[in-house]
Amino acid sequence: MTPRSSGGRAWLRLTLAVSVATAATAAMAQSPSSPSPTADERIDQLSHEVQDLKALVHQLQDQLAKVTGAAAAPAPAATPPASTPAAVPDFWHGVTFNALLDGYYEYNTNAPLGRVNLLRAYDVSSNSFSLNQADVVIERVPDLAHDQRIGMRLDLQYGQATSTTQGNPVNEPRPDIYRNVFQAYGTYVFPVAAGLTVDFGKWSSSLGLEGNYTKDQLNYSRSFWFDYLPFYHMGVRSKLALNDQWAVNAWITNGTNQTEAYNSYKDQLLGLVYTPSQAFNWTFNVYQGQDHPDVIYVQNPTPLQQATLPEVQGTYLQPITDPGNGRVHIVDSYVTWLPTAALTLAIEGDYVQQRLYQYSRPQRVDGGALYAGYQVTPQFSVAARAEYLEDAGGLYTGLTQYLTEQTLTVDYRPADGLLVRGEFRRDHSNQPYFLTHSLGSLETSQPTIGFGLVWWFGQKQGAW
Repeated sequence: MTPRSSGGRAWLRLTLAVSVATAATAAMAQSPSSPSPTADERIDQLSHEVQDLKALVHQLQDQLAKVTGAAAAPAPAATPPASTPAAVPDFWHGVTFNALLDGYYEYNTNAPLGRVNLLRAYDVSSNSFSLNQADVVIERVPDLAHDQRIGMRLDLQYGQATSTTQGNPVNEPRPDIYRNVFQAYGTYVFPVAAGLTVDFGKWSSSLGLEGNYTKDQLNYSRSFWFDYLPFYHMGVRSKLALNDQWAVNAWITNGTNQTEAYNSYKDQLLGLVYTPSQAFNWTFNVYQGQDHPDVIYVQNPTPLQQATLPEVQGTYLQPITDPGNGRVHIVDSYVTWLPTAALTLAIEGDYVQQRLYQYSRPQRVDGGALYAGYQVTPQFSVAARAEYLEDAGGLYTGLTQYLTEQTLTVDYRPADGLLVRGEFRRDHSNQPYFLTHSLGSLETSQPTIGFGLVWWFGQKQGAW
């Protein structure tokens, strides 16, 4: 628009100059050869010419004002495209917020004293409406496609399951500090091979097939092996993806079910994961640790202890004389196979050996479990589990015995985010072990029938 305005003004200036020049020329056109007018006539003639020039100047000024005004006003233009907002860092990419509520009612036909279901990890109460878990899960998953190599996960857990799996004074020096933090770890993916994922913090153990969240399991109750194998670890773990089928796991931890170390030994795990397709997964783990404490946390220290013992945040530690230094060895392997979209099959095998001292006679636990699940319709499914556990030396139960259990579970999903489960289970031992309604009277079996309700919501897809 600017060139056009400049050209218009130049043209008007030229027109004005020409007009003035023309008027001047007309005034001067009175040649000396013409008859000389009188003085009054000449004055009158000049006055008329001046008036004409003034009128012409005003006319040209009006035209100039109109043209320059139009030039000053911006000409209509095409509607500009919608402006793109300033780029904002995609901080929330990959972040999910999730919540889960898990409750149950179960009846033990033995009518045990205290309504106690023995050897159960989560369904611990009989004839009681029970809150198993209330969970909040926040996770940011690394996403290499968006050059996002860092991640983090936080699982907060409350309810009966928390008491079972988190912070047992037998193996956790100060359990109340970490009781409701089921998982808390940060992640970084290094550009090594197909990806080296390193986590630091507290994580749910992958020793054993079964996991913490009921909605991701075939059955409502957990197996003996889930109850016996470690629930969690604290330390550093890494997973090196060699290619799209093979991966290697390596851990260094404080111990089994230990957020804080209660000895100076650091446990280790080495494992392989083979996933040739989405329908097949094989995991093999070898774990070595030392799970005997070298200190006792004194709850009510005497004045002498307060003056002589070391303390951590106001809690005093008393060294154990000649603490156990024997190792624990775990060999764990499991396979999951989906021969069809509706059928799930799985098998697990475990061997655990432990010594109090390196020269002590070992105690061991061995056995395994079989699983099968079938999706009858999108809403209904059925699942079964059968397992065997040999407790040689009472490492798991405090009594040498052979344990078996059979479980049948029926699922109904009326809506996305709601699971209703009915379950029958029978535990059996070759020794009188299970509680009854009479003190001192024990049974070799423990039949239960129960119903579970699980709600969950959030952005996280798939297994938790």
